[in-house]
Amino acid sequence: MAVMAPAASPGIADSGPRDTTLYGWIVFALSFGLLISDYMARQVLNAVFPLLKAEWALSDAELGLLSGVVALMVGCLTFPLSLAADRWGRVRSLALMAALWSFATLFCAIATSYSQMLVGRVMVGVGEAAYGSVGIAVVISVFPPRLRATLSAAFMAGGLFGQVLGVAIGGEIAASFGWRTAFAVIGLGGLALAIAYPLVVREKRIAEIAGPDAPAPDARDRAPLRALFANRSVRLAYCASGIQLFAAGALPAWLPSYFNRYYAMPVDAAGRMAAVFLLICGCGMVLCGIASDRAAQGRPDRKILLASGYGFGSAVALSLALLLPPGLPQLVLLGIAMFLVAGTTGPAGAMVANLTPAALHGSAFATLTLAHNLLGLAPGPIATGRIADAVGLLDALRILPVAAVIAALLFLAARRSYLADLEAVAS
Repeated sequence: MAVMAPAASPGIADSGPRDTTLYGWIVFALSFGLLISDYMARQVLNAVFPLLKAEWALSDAELGLLSGVVALMVGCLTFPLSLAADRWGRVRSLALMAALWSFATLFCAIATSYSQMLVGRVMVGVGEAAYGSVGIAVVISVFPPRLRATLSAAFMAGGLFGQVLGVAIGGEIAASFGWRTAFAVIGLGGLALAIAYPLVVREKRIAEIAGPDAPAPDARDRAPLRALFANRSVRLAYCASGIQLFAAGALPAWLPSYFNRYYAMPVDAAGRMAAVFLLICGCGMVLCGIASDRAAQGRPDRKILLASGYGFGSAVALSLALLLPPGLPQLVLLGIAMFLVAGTTGPAGAMVANLTPAALHGSAFATLTLAHNLLGLAPGPIATGRIADAVGLLDALRILPVAAVIAALLFLAARRSYLADLEAVAS
């Protein structure tokens, strides 16, 4: 049954369908499932860090590189591959990407050395490079504009849920059957979804749902790429969201090792504990996105205030948590920090969608993904690992709140020009 959408917020271009549809939710579910597979393939490595460290005598810097190189490849390739997908066809591009990262994960299962594992992780990053940006462009095209912050947050939360499953399932399988089996199971699951996706999701059907305002393929060719950076607010949104994910990227990578070292947990127990906190983070993304959509009804700039609040809140909670010794109070504060640390993704995604042309949404979200990876997800785990080699993991994690404070200040700066930029784009 369709749900009627209310009028769009003032200043936001009224593009996209007016109603939600059953097929739209099917598209969301399958795209969400592939995103979970994407991040399971990325995160399973972190669950087996202690096993790889012992088997191959690796340093924390080497482990951090294995984790961060995926985000590095995503950051380098997301824009050109998303631009190609906008023109070649988003659905078949998504299926091809999923097949590539799944085969790369299977290659990791048979790696016999650090260098081979690094090659496999690079290929995982190539396959995942444009999935987040193109996938969310497909999703928002079949839903009303009023749901953009919620959908952006919920879709990106699939990455956190994928990390939860990657850590939890990967840790359990590795503890029982070895780390190679963990990679193999997750790779085969992703391959099955890659085959099913294009059989159900069709470009023509998506165009019908999107309605007459949906951009035609030739409109994508005509849309100027400078529109991706045409206003001050969208440029600040890219930077603020990316810097916030420095902390949000480092924590999932190193929480299993943190619990293993400072709470003396075995690999499987550390994986389960980290999975709980990743689940908290995913729930925070969704709920913060919903709160942003509701608060922004009639006042679009309120979502920016909330985004800034999420940044400041995560910095305070994480700082306090890491000043405490291991124990329940620390875990409670760490849970609050994880709930807020990625809460900015929903508001930032809505800002980018509202401030760029619909014809370039794939490329716009690619630019946002580029910022996420080059400013946050790639350097976060790598820098934390290098610092941990010098001063210890605990002190390395204590630096992360600085990034969240910087991001919060950038969001506040974007609020000054946001309403004027919205009016310019809508006109």
